[in-house]
Amino acid sequence: MTTKQFSGVGTALVTPFQKGGALDLSRMKTLVERQVENGIDMLIPCGTTGEAVTLSNDEYERVIATVVEISAGRKTVIAGAGSNSTERTIQTARIAQACGADALLVVGPYYNKPTAEGFYQHFKAVAEAIPLPIVMYNVPGRTGSNISAETQLRIAQIENVVAVKEASANFSQVMHIIENKPDDFAVLSGDDNLALAQISLGMDGVISVVSNEIPKEFSDLVHAALDGRFDKAREAQYHLLALMEINFIESNPIPVKAAMAMMGLIEEVYRLPLVPMTEEKKEKLREVLVSLALLP
Repeated sequence: MTTKQFSGVGTALVTPFQKGGALDLSRMKTLVERQVENGIDMLIPCGTTGEAVTLSNDEYERVIATVVEISAGRKTVIAGAGSNSTERTIQTARIAQACGADALLVVGPYYNKPTAEGFYQHFKAVAEAIPLPIVMYNVPGRTGSNISAETQLRIAQIENVVAVKEASANFSQVMHIIENKPDDFAVLSGDDNLALAQISLGMDGVISVVSNEIPKEFSDLVHAALDGRFDKAREAQYHLLALMEINFIESNPIPVKAAMAMMGLIEEVYRLPLVPMTEEKKEKLREVLVSLALLP
């Protein structure tokens, strides 16, 4: 795979559930087709937005297999496979590989709070065990620890670590990575509202939440920026900013699943410990969706 296969917009897919809590693979298929038809470049099932930590191994396998089947080689499928256990990460990655995923999204181990050497050895062990391309994921707001630029650049030297999803929101760290990374290493934003600014610094794209709701509109924004058409990208940025921001009025993926339920795309069902939004916040979300003509 080339860096180009890890550029543009990747959607961190929600996992739809039926009202009783079971997987809704029928809606999953519809969501994937909607993404493909609307210009998304990468599909990322079973990440944070997909509530992966609540899925059994069997459910995880079924979700990845469904996304691979419906994508049918048209888009790069990057399966979330991260855990705070290196061995567990490898076991999950093997499932994703067997299902036909093109690559893996591996988050920095959470809760354990590894040292810099621990982060390096984690990614090295996964890369040696699984031959698939690996996208490192740095999200200190979720994991409780930041993978520094220096450590990311060291990990980037591992042969099949091909990209990073950088969600630290630290622009100094981002610039240090972009300036010093290997030529064939892609840097992707993990923050929808910052993606335009970060692309202007040299990022290769974004792994997005908002593209669940508006795949075409957000893809158009990102590709305009990547093509250097910043006037068009900036206009779209301000038009869509309220939706990007309200998606995080509560913990992701609560708002985005609420919005998609309002839009008739999924049932509004979460798995504990996630619970529905308050009615007050839902009304604010509804107002934003109406303002963008996503609801009548």
